[in-house]
Amino acid sequence: MSSSANYAKVIGFTAAAVAAAVATYYLLNSDKKKTTTEPASSAPLSLPVVELSTFFNKDKDPESYRRECEKVAHALHHYGLVVLKDPRVAEADNDRFVDMMEKYFEGSDGLRDARPEYGYQVGVTKERVELPRNHCKAMGAYGPDNKPLSPCPPEKDPKWRFFWRTGPQPETTEFPAENMDAVIPVEFPEWKEVMDGWGSQMTRALFTLAEMAAVGFKMPSDAFTSRMMYGPHLLAPTGSDFNKFGQEGTVLAGFHYDLNFLTIHGKSRFPGLYVWTREGVRTAVSVPDGCLLVQAGKQIEYLTGGHVLAGFHEVLVNKSTSKVIEAKKAKGESLWRVSSTCFGHIASDQVLQPLAPFNSPEAVEKFPAIKAGNQVIAELKAIALK
Repeated sequence: MSSSANYAKVIGFTAAAVAAAVATYYLLNSDKKKTTTEPASSAPLSLPVVELSTFFNKDKDPESYRRECEKVAHALHHYGLVVLKDPRVAEADNDRFVDMMEKYFEGSDGLRDARPEYGYQVGVTKERVELPRNHCKAMGAYGPDNKPLSPCPPEKDPKWRFFWRTGPQPETTEFPAENMDAVIPVEFPEWKEVMDGWGSQMTRALFTLAEMAAVGFKMPSDAFTSRMMYGPHLLAPTGSDFNKFGQEGTVLAGFHYDLNFLTIHGKSRFPGLYVWTREGVRTAVSVPDGCLLVQAGKQIEYLTGGHVLAGFHEVLVNKSTSKVIEAKKAKGESLWRVSSTCFGHIASDQVLQPLAPFNSPEAVEKFPAIKAGNQVIAELKAIALK
């Protein structure tokens, strides 16, 4: 039985999600009016869709499965992105999740459900709490058509966040602070069911994709998934209030990369995501209906010795976003932009270091061994959340 199947079995017997540690960090805009415009290189990037259905049919059609695995490896190496379709994921469940999070963000005071004593790594984080990491040097290396719109030096983030642990926790760990109990808002009796349901769909998709990536890279099929078991995976929806931050040109999630292994998103109701390819080209991303978007994080960069890079990206209010805002205003619909995001992690007690065939002397020197839990702690300190 594959590691992906084993994980699904473990999930089925997990009684509750528990809290954990992860952070992604952003360079974000201030509240003042923006005058910047989108650069010329913002045409949408259309990636081929990876069909996870081939994973479940690999014994009957190994050639199709091999081609899809190679497609995953190619997309991660060149773009740090994969667009996938998972027959187990229902779009209606994403809608239910986003609907609930819109209502939560609209009514939350940002205080009762916050846990600053745990570095905000469970519960809610309101706007202007996260201090983003400084990536000014990297930003300055891009040409005029590919420069980020994020402020430099960074300012505190205007977005909200809610962290919810998804998946089984380890029985013992050197990093108990990364595996804390979840926060459940009392106004939502369906909260645990919805969060666990969507979180399990997202993590199952990540485990399957991770196995396909390993096959595509000609690694053992469980090279990644065995290290993801009992990781501090987090369902981590963001909330951006367009009643306050709807000005065109406003940066909602500034130039950053994710510190975890792989990040997966359901399709957002508002456009505005931009990514940088391996060649340094800034481009918008187009995700087809019914598909999911996966982005590479820092932990997969470690494990592949830089063959896959943690992808820089930012989210802003562009012309297309403004059109959706106006349409929703006319219909009286929510003006909160919710991302149905889930952070997949390497288990805290696992060691991050380049794996074969990426463990060249140069890669080993560039990526010295470190436990995943210590890597997370270092990143949290860098963004003033630890």
